[in-house]
Order: sequence, then C-alpha cells, then structure tokens
Amino acid sequence: MKEIGIIMNGVTGRMGTNQHLIRSILALREEGGVELPNGERVMPDPMLVGRNERKLREMSEKYGVERWIADPDLDTCLDGDDEIYFDSQITTRRPASVTKAIEAGKDVYCEKPLAGDLETAVDVARTAKRSEVKHGIVQDKLWLPGLMKLQRLIDQDFFGEILSVRIEFGYWVFSGHVQAAQRPSWNYRAEDGGGIIDDMFSHWNYVLENLFGQVKSVQCMQKTHIPERIDEAGEHYEATADDAAYAIMELENGTVAQLNSSWAVRVNRDDLLEVQVDGTEGSAVAGLRDCKTQHRSNTPKPEWNPDTPKEHDFYEDWTRVPNNREFENAFKLQWEKFIRHVVADEPFPWDFTDGARGVQLTEASYRSSEEGRRVTLDELEV
Repeated sequence: MKEIGIIMNGVTGRMGTNQHLIRSILALREEGGVELPNGERVMPDPMLVGRNERKLREMSEKYGVERWIADPDLDTCLDGDDEIYFDSQITTRRPASVTKAIEAGKDVYCEKPLAGDLETAVDVARTAKRSEVKHGIVQDKLWLPGLMKLQRLIDQDFFGEILSVRIEFGYWVFSGHVQAAQRPSWNYRAEDGGGIIDDMFSHWNYVLENLFGQVKSVQCMQKTHIPERIDEAGEHYEATADDAAYAIMELENGTVAQLNSSWAVRVNRDDLLEVQVDGTEGSAVAGLRDCKTQHRSNTPKPEWNPDTPKEHDFYEDWTRVPNNREFENAFKLQWEKFIRHVVADEPFPWDFTDGARGVQLTEASYRSSEEGRRVTLDELEV
C-alpha cells in the first residue's frame, strides 16, 4: 500500500483537531486508506505541526500519530518527502506559510479564507497557478447532508425558476461575563483576523456559487452588537470585530440571496443553519442534515387576517426529503477527493481561485457596509 505524507499545520486548533485530524485523516486510516479508481489504496501519513510543543506531544500520544514537530518556520518539515501541505492556522499566518509550501513543491490544501485581503489572496492563487503543484481549498458545507439534498432537488429541476435564497445562520455566543464563551476570543478582535464576515462569507460564497450562481453584487451591514467580552484568561477586552452581518446579494442569473449571520442571536428555527429556496414550482428549507419541501401543487392559500386566531399549522404543509443514502463527514469526503486528485489526478475544481473569490465577497461586503452602498463584484482575474 502506498503512503502519502501530509504536513498538518495548525492542527492543534479546534477545527484542525476535530474535523481534519480525527474525523478525516484518522478516520481514513481506520478505514484502510483512500481507495483509488484502479482499486488500490493510499494511506494518509500525517505529521502534526504547530507552535505549541506540549500540545503536539499530547496529541501524538492521545491519537497515536508518531510524527510531529514544533516548527513555526516550517523549514524542517518542508525539507522532507511529504507530498501534501495542509494549513488550518489562523488566517493571518496562512498566506506566508502556504506560499512557502508551494515554493517547496508541495501540493497544498488549506482552510478558508485563503487570506485576510483580496490582493494577498490573488497573489497566493497566482503563485499556485504558476507552479506545478495541485491546490485546493476547504469547502466543507457542500457535503452537508441538508445541502446535498438541496443539490439533488436542483438537479431534478424541482424548483423551476429559482427566485430567491435565504440563509439564516448563527447562535448566541456568550460574552464570558456570566457563562464562558464557546468560541475563542480572537474571533472578536479584528486585529487578529476575527469577524463573522471574515469567518462565514467565504462559506456563503461557495455555497451560493456551487448551488445557485455566482455573486454579482452585495449590499451589506456589519454590526458589533456585543462591544466588550471576556477572554480565556478572564480578562475584559474590546470586541473590535463584527459579530453580525446582514446582506442582500444578487446572483448572475438574477436570483436574490438574503443572508443573516450572527453570533448574537437566539435560535428559533430547526437548526443553527437554515437555507430556504423559493422557486416558481416549489420551495425547500434545508438545515445541516435535513431538508423539507413544499411543491406548488400542495401549497396552501393563506389569507392575512390579524383579527382572528391562527388555526393553520404551516409546518404540516412540508414534506421531508428522505436520506436515500448514507452521509459521511463533509470534511472527510473532501479530503478523500483531494488525495485522489493528488495521487490519481482526479478532477478537483475547488482550487485557490475559488478561495480568492470567497475573499473578494468578504472584502466587498465590508466595503459595502463602510460606504453604505451596493458593491458590484467584477470578474476576478487570477
């Protein structure tokens, strides 16, 4: 069996540990590796890289990963024979590390956003494009069961002409004053790369682009609803990053997308993420795992009358989309595809150009909010 070495930088973080190491790479090892088109299998061989030697040693012992190195400059690990470099560091460190890995001839896979600003993201994408390395960016939400069911409905022309998409995302993140926050404090400091637009709009860009159409314009308002929070050491700090964003986008085909993203909202819906799609023939509402539909033929005819009690249960008018298959971890599925891309040259369309377009939407959304106007997204040349 062939082994493929994977440098996993930033794996001590929550996402890097849980989704990329445990639920993806270690899960693939337990399954006997990644199956290739010819029936052969390739076994991922991770090397854990980070800045905290104690954490890396503890992870090595806990998860049985023999190879690890505390190498913030990457020089030692990039000199080795590992074929893939993976980056899940905080955004501010990613461009320099990814560029260094490209120059070392490694195939590169990384978390989003690709960079903290569009100019840097385009530079990284161009560097990757000019090189001979293969490059990909994480777009995990495309493999969420709920969104895969939406994609199935689109492929079967369930909606007819799609008119609008509404995305509601978020939950209440405690400020730390009464209960400890369930997200790290850097998320709320702009100087450290925090902000919900930076964190989520790259996601929304690829969700919209892959399912519904490319974003052509955005009107956005960012807010910092909670101005002061308490960090992991119990110290008060000023929240300088946006914790909520409200946007209206127009897609290339005229579809309108409305997006509310907030870490200062209490959930009163079926899931933390809810995507509603309305079309001329039918509608659907998808969460992380489930999806329900209402076709034109069984749409009720409500009438507005606030003077009488509501007797109709609108939830009963929806039909749940069956699973019809087993759904695996979204991160793991994309890891499999990238490894096959590297080893067997299978197609992998989600490259650094997609990553740069995600940063383009993020930057345009911030500009829209600051200038109080709609911003058009030009065709990105990479």
